[in-house]
Formats: sequence, structure tokens, C-alpha cells
Amino acid sequence: MIKKLLLAVATLVATMTFAWAQVDVNKADAAALDSIRGLGPAKTKAILEERKKGEFKDWSDFEQRVKGIGEKNAVKLSAAGLQVNGKSKDGAPAKASK
Repeated sequence: MIKKLLLAVATLVATMTFAWAQVDVNKADAAALDSIRGLGPAKTKAILEERKKGEFKDWSDFEQRVKGIGEKNAVKLSAAGLQVNGKSKDGAPAKASK
């Protein structure tokens, strides 16, 4: 019984850690970008293609260069854990990090 309880607690902690992960758009691979709620394979591909031209300087640069990423979408992505150069989007709710 105790082993099952410990396994359940360990699973819960691992899940919570993954949910709080921050992903920097300039450093992340496709799998990490896909883990952000609101990004799918097509948007991830567009981000990686634009990043080949040079790193994103800030959120404004990111929004201008990646088609389909506007102010509202950027706030949602930031709230989901996406960062640009280690910074969350201004106006996005803070996401806990470990």
C-alpha cells in the first residue's frame, strides 16, 4: 500500500514539474516547442525556420517574424510557458518555474 502511495506521489510531482517548465523559443527543439499549449507542428516549423535567420531579439521581434503570432496569441503562449530570451511576455500571467 505504501509503495503505491509513493508511486502516486512521485507521478504527481513529475507531472507538475513538466507542467511548469519554461521553454525559450531561441533554445528549444521541436519537441519542446510542441509541448507548449497552443503550438502545433506547423507553428513549431515556422518558428524554427525563422530562427534559422537569427535569434528572436524580444517578443515584438517574435510576433513580427512568425506569421499567426499576434499580441493575444503571444500572451497565451507566454502564460503556457514560452519565453523569448528568458523573458515572459509583458501582460502575461506569471507561470511558476522550478
